[in-house]
Amino acid sequence: MRIKTSLCFGHREGAMAGSFVLLLPLLFPTLFAPLSHASTSALSEWKTPKPRHSNLFKSALERQTNDEQQTELWRPLAQQGWKPCVRPTTTMSKPEKSSGYLQVFLDGGLNQQRMGVCDAVAIAKILNATLIIPYLEVNPVWQDSSTFMDIFDVDHFINVLKDEISIVRELPEEYFWSSREYYATALRATRVKTAPVHASANWYLENVLPILESYGIAAIAPFSHRLAFDNMPEEIQQLRCKVNFEALVLVPHVRVLGDALISRLRSSPVPVDDSDYKKQSGKYVVLHLRFDKDMAAHSACDFGGGKAEKLALAKYRQIIWQGRVLNSKFTDEELRSQGRCPLTPEEIGLLLAAMGFDNSTRLYLASHKVYGGEDRISALRNLFPMMEDKRSLASMDERRRITGKASLLAAVDYYVGLHSDIFISASPGNMHNAMVGHRTYENRKTIRPNMALLGQLFLNKSLSWEEFEESVVEGHKNRQGLLKLRQPKQSIYTYPAPDCMCRA
Repeated sequence: MRIKTSLCFGHREGAMAGSFVLLLPLLFPTLFAPLSHASTSALSEWKTPKPRHSNLFKSALERQTNDEQQTELWRPLAQQGWKPCVRPTTTMSKPEKSSGYLQVFLDGGLNQQRMGVCDAVAIAKILNATLIIPYLEVNPVWQDSSTFMDIFDVDHFINVLKDEISIVRELPEEYFWSSREYYATALRATRVKTAPVHASANWYLENVLPILESYGIAAIAPFSHRLAFDNMPEEIQQLRCKVNFEALVLVPHVRVLGDALISRLRSSPVPVDDSDYKKQSGKYVVLHLRFDKDMAAHSACDFGGGKAEKLALAKYRQIIWQGRVLNSKFTDEELRSQGRCPLTPEEIGLLLAAMGFDNSTRLYLASHKVYGGEDRISALRNLFPMMEDKRSLASMDERRRITGKASLLAAVDYYVGLHSDIFISASPGNMHNAMVGHRTYENRKTIRPNMALLGQLFLNKSLSWEEFEESVVEGHKNRQGLLKLRQPKQSIYTYPAPDCMCRA
């Protein structure tokens, strides 16, 4: 009898255990997601990377900085002989009669769309057209449906430009049909699909103006980098500057949150008798860390996550870009020596440490999603324990209106970055380009990493900390906000002088 009871009890235990095993995928879906064909989770592609530059990292943790180095590092830029100067247009007055309605569909992230808005206003001026507030496409990576009016102060935008062009908030009723859905279903006579990258003003006069005159409306899609930077009338260049630096202002609630974050970054988080903190009290640096899965996959570089990570990123390239972005023909060493690999959190941390930022630095992390999460960021956090971001500085209630909205999150980062004492981006891109241009316009210190130099330094595993530090400092002497005049084919949004600036 005793034996029978124990057998029954054992059977019930086995059944319960079996049921629990069956329920595990429901209780912990992310743990079992790799078994699905539909997704590739962190478990299937990720193994926590060890520091790739362990000797440098260990030395960086023990680094010491002196007062002279700190003073020079945080010193504001001296005047460079140029000042902001958006001169009023003189020869191209606003026409009494519009040639029709201009509609643009802007793709890309927030900063690419920002540049697109500037170009759209310029093209409307060239065509004597009425601009409909631009439509922001949903980015396939960020999945944010925020509209122009969700991000930018539309009343301010229209008011600043009221003497330049006519702007309407919405489609007039007679053109209600001119929508994204309408243009997605078939070829339409009112859609301009073939606008070349960096097209001339004459191209728009020859190809878009006839559509406006025939149909009363023209829709340009796609619209990204579609207006040339060279051989433009001075008034058009000035108008682009006016839009970028005066008309595009973020909505009030984003500015309020940004001001709150800036105030907290400038306040003292440590006892006032801390001598290291006193050196740069009230100052902060913003690090734009673009190291999401999209960036990592596109680069085709090796980031130390092992074979599983390489395979996962190759698969991601195929799924997202469907063969348009191929696995690189270059080796990882060749890509790095050419400066074509984004800096990892560990590497950007080593760069900052070598330049003189110490562990009392108030560092604001501007980023969306870091590939690898906290495991990847931990090296940077160890070097800069006072690192902050939106989550650490603001309550959930304060972040309520921007949570889950990539464009608004980026807008807050842009605002905090623009007003920082120092800004640095871990890799080139639209945020980097937009911020370099805006901070040049306002003569603020911006560090531009020498990607090729850093790639070569990180490949040299025998380099001592002293050699690394000396090379970094020497290689970035002229990359800390030195004003450069725009050269042919360069963007007016990255190099605003001389188009948007005057001799002081």
